[in-house]
Amino acid sequence: MKIIRVLVVDDSAYNREALTGMLESSSFISVVGTASDGEEAIERVVKLKPDLITLDLEMPRMDGFTFLRWLMKSMPIPVLVISSRADDKSVIRALEFGAVDFLAKPVHAGVGIEELKRELIEKVKIFAPVEMTKVRSSVALLEEASRSKPVSRPPVKQDASTSKIDVVAIGASTGGPPAIQAIITKLPKSFPAAIVVSQHMPPNFTRFFAERLDKLSALTVKEAQAGDVLAPGMVFISPGGSNMTFGRTEGGVKVILQEPRPEDKYVPSVDVMMKSVASHFRNRVMGVILTGMGNDGKEGMELIKGMGGPTLAESQETAVIYGMPKEAVKAGVVDKVLPLGKMADEIAKACG
Repeated sequence: MKIIRVLVVDDSAYNREALTGMLESSSFISVVGTASDGEEAIERVVKLKPDLITLDLEMPRMDGFTFLRWLMKSMPIPVLVISSRADDKSVIRALEFGAVDFLAKPVHAGVGIEELKRELIEKVKIFAPVEMTKVRSSVALLEEASRSKPVSRPPVKQDASTSKIDVVAIGASTGGPPAIQAIITKLPKSFPAAIVVSQHMPPNFTRFFAERLDKLSALTVKEAQAGDVLAPGMVFISPGGSNMTFGRTEGGVKVILQEPRPEDKYVPSVDVMMKSVASHFRNRVMGVILTGMGNDGKEGMELIKGMGGPTLAESQETAVIYGMPKEAVKAGVVDKVLPLGKMADEIAKACG
């Protein structure tokens, strides 16, 4: 395996030293330099041309966001954000600016260090080879959406009586937040179906992700709570650390949150969500699988397709990590494969 050259950017000398030690415990990773702020990071990037950058966001002189903007326009390189738990909102914004993923620092010093080291090394190996043209494409879609007119809430409840689809079930993992945002923010306020989303993400981050989407979208977006009733024009994000399932009541189909099972490799589980929603809505569910590692969602998409519901997968052309879509396509459970920029229109068409 080729040695991965990493630049560590953090305003804390302790963190720079700790991250360097963790990274260099792998024989496949070499820390070629460090920087204490964005200005210094620019100098190091131009001189050292690393394969990947670990980035703190809150720094003096030039913060991580300003640095990210410069990097994506001038010398696109995969960026892994290393954040504190208190920085959840900032992480969501950093993903919009082009960071490929993030890691949360342990809340207490010394607690969870080995787990952080394992995840850090694993993610560096995964993201160093990422094609930055795909990341820049997602960023461009988000920038285009941000230049559009401000969204407004529908004055009355949408009429879903003529809709072919009652629920759109979306699953994603690595690279998913910007992809989901690119889709949700393009859907019209009159969208006639409910949307349920399982994005592999830790607790807290899903709440801020939902809040961010709610501000940017014509639809109403929220982190799902037990008892929420699915309704047209509503988007429910599965909370990190829980699986989102559904149960029927007199008022409709409601959200039921479940603790992960020992066999659940991915949480929130896309398969668990899709299978549950398909059991209630059958051929009136649309399954959508986006960028991510592994095969979560393949079984859920298989059930949706088997019941006669349409299925859609993001193409290799735009998927930051073409793992989950690839597995679903290989299994023959996908009706259409499209680049990210065309998925919102296809979803709206299928639900019309």
